[in-house]
Amino acid sequence: MTPTKLRTLVLVLVIAGVVLAGLFGLRTLRAIRQFQAHGPPPVFSEDAGPAENDVELIRDWMTVPFISKMYGVRQPILFDALGIPERGNRDKSLRQLNEEYFPEAPGIVEAKIKTVVLENISPPEIPAP
Repeated sequence: MTPTKLRTLVLVLVIAGVVLAGLFGLRTLRAIRQFQAHGPPPVFSEDAGPAENDVELIRDWMTVPFISKMYGVRQPILFDALGIPERGNRDKSLRQLNEEYFPEAPGIVEAKIKTVVLENISPPEIPAP
């Protein structure tokens, strides 16, 4: 190979390397921005605002994490009351949990959740006159 061809080959490879590094660098920056845009996962806190206290609003389409956040009752308490594992059941509605774990007793999951939530929520604060 002549020195001119070798120099051209090296130059083309260097340019290709810079272009590839730039493309993957831009993709990485884009992924980092998207990841940061999601923000941290929600965390239960006492100062998140007043929790709901009417358990009659609980419906069978709701999930345990939704009810947990809405009523301020920790998820492990709800799953323990149902006697089912938390893993693999977080995204299932109360209806799906009932069909999977208690098919012989329709509505039992919703009733148990209402009872546990009622036992674990604090009464609403009444403002002083």
